[in-house]
Amino acid sequence: MNDSTARYPSLSGKAVLITGGASGIGAAMVEAFAAQESRVFFIDVDEAAAKTLIEKTGAHVRFIAADLTDIAALRAAVRAIEAEVGHGLDVLVNNAARDDRHSWQGVEPEQWRRTLALNLDHQFFATQAVVPGMEARGGGSVILFGSGSWMRGITNMVGYTTAKAAINGLTRTLAKELGGKGIRVNCIVPGAIVTERQRRLWTPPEVDAALLERQALKFRIMPEHVARMALFLASEEAAGCSGANFFVDGGMM
Repeated sequence: MNDSTARYPSLSGKAVLITGGASGIGAAMVEAFAAQESRVFFIDVDEAAAKTLIEKTGAHVRFIAADLTDIAALRAAVRAIEAEVGHGLDVLVNNAARDDRHSWQGVEPEQWRRTLALNLDHQFFATQAVVPGMEARGGGSVILFGSGSWMRGITNMVGYTTAKAAINGLTRTLAKELGGKGIRVNCIVPGAIVTERQRRLWTPPEVDAALLERQALKFRIMPEHVARMALFLASEEAAGCSGANFFVDGGMM
């Protein structure tokens, strides 16, 4: 977090769980919440990347190795975090996703179910797992992650776009279900974010001009821009916000 990033006193000491936090947008959010002096926990399967991130961020951060498609392991991880903290979580950021490309003609049932498990299922089950502890705390903030890809009808990723479209409905329904418990549920919708994975696989520098043509803002959107939105939605500054999509896409949509 640089000197121009806002400070949120309401995040100091808060227990925050970020899924898929070892790299990309997730790592930027781990760093951002740690800089706010939150107690940050993140779940990932990439232990090497997690180790590097912990060395960079310091004492406020804890890593839990778990496969988010294993719902029993996900639930156990939440219980372990709550036991360590001594109470329920204050913030859940459902960041983990995998935007693999594939032809719709070749998709088989096992691949379809795995794509939904990687991009949709864990967002619901992680939320379900943290709600009792949040309710006991008097409320909290749940942040889901959507995508503009389904709104734009991007091809060759139908499993991913289907999962991300479902998160729009999940956000709205959970906001109504959980609002009476003091729990806010919102969704961040990133655009074409510059991460190492995106650069390597889908958006090398030579496609920058085409992406910028679609955006209203003429600079590439970085993971740090998404992290700043997550900080806001997690903080008490967003106390009146729930059930909404918050776009971080440079005006692409």
